[in-house]
Amino acid sequence: MRAQTEQGNIEQGRIDRDAIAAMELAGLPDAEPAIRAPSLQHRGRGAVTNPPVRFEQRAASPFDDGWETLTADFGELPKLATSLTKDTTKSAIAWNNSPDLGFDRSVNPYRGCEHGCVYCFARPTHAYLGYSPGLDFETKLTYKPDVAELLDKELRKPGYRARTLALGSNTDPYQPVERTLKLTRSVLETMDKFNHPVGIVTKSAGVLRDLDILSSMAKRNLVRVYISLTTLDPALARAMEPRAATPARRLHTIAELTRAGVPAGVLTAPMIPGLNDVELEKLLEAAARAGARHAGYVLLRLPHEIREMFEAWLHTHFPDRAKHVLSLVRDTRGGALNDARFHHRFSGQGVYADLLLRRFTRAARQWGLDETREGLDCSAFAVPGAVAANEQAQLSLF
Repeated sequence: MRAQTEQGNIEQGRIDRDAIAAMELAGLPDAEPAIRAPSLQHRGRGAVTNPPVRFEQRAASPFDDGWETLTADFGELPKLATSLTKDTTKSAIAWNNSPDLGFDRSVNPYRGCEHGCVYCFARPTHAYLGYSPGLDFETKLTYKPDVAELLDKELRKPGYRARTLALGSNTDPYQPVERTLKLTRSVLETMDKFNHPVGIVTKSAGVLRDLDILSSMAKRNLVRVYISLTTLDPALARAMEPRAATPARRLHTIAELTRAGVPAGVLTAPMIPGLNDVELEKLLEAAARAGARHAGYVLLRLPHEIREMFEAWLHTHFPDRAKHVLSLVRDTRGGALNDARFHHRFSGQGVYADLLLRRFTRAARQWGLDETREGLDCSAFAVPGAVAANEQAQLSLF
């Protein structure tokens, strides 16, 4: 009977359950925040977490067993060593048809990157190898020992047509391990042999070790190098990109490339609202004074696991502004932390994103970094020995 009376009152609009629920909650303390896993911050590493692989069905969650294991200070964690695993992939060139990219092919001698940039958009790709995009990404690397030989075979295929190939589009081709393996150099030697155009993006001064090849290719309009520059503050750079070259070394690299006749540009990427975007104009000015001829920028992207990782990193290194930074990121991504749509993911949307674009456009024009880029020469591409072989074949007829 009581149930029938209550139902009748609801139908007549006499009882508002939502209002009653709101009144019951009024004055009560907010719910406790979700338990955050303890920081795994290691000296010289960028990520402070090692999230599970998103394809796995099981995942661990933080749990305090009564010994304050989630908050206790156990001192500095032991150093994490870098491990190398051979990549047995049978191809060197990766193809894409993305409308957001200025290239349709690339070569990546390495997967994973020791630079440890916390914001790296390539981190989620490590999950395809069964590794975490967190600390695993910067400590468990794979490399292609035969990358130059594989590339040589692919460039010799009868149907191949040359267009600018991106070197290091996924992970940095000049990360620390390149000092010993020299796989990037072997790729450049192959490109040089075929007169094949190549574009390089790096945040390492290690690119100068290949200046002999690069300067030779530059004389034939076959190469362009972009240096990624995110901040002029060494402390911020060390926190964001712990094993990459210092900002000063990157500017020096631009200057040395320019002095050697290698066209150099700067990528102020990513721009992180409320963290490094205030430096945008200064970054472009410094790069232009160092000799950069072109510039580009990309707004921070937080796909897949990077959202959680970046938030944990912010709370570890910048707890006072973490909320503000994340709020600004949402302002540029339609209320979310990421927007994967083509034509939006690199530049964002909304007032803040539009302002950043206008600032970049104005500063690039002011410092002469907006001149039209000439395309690299694709017409000189030729398979080594092919001409001689053809001539020998003709001579054999007589």
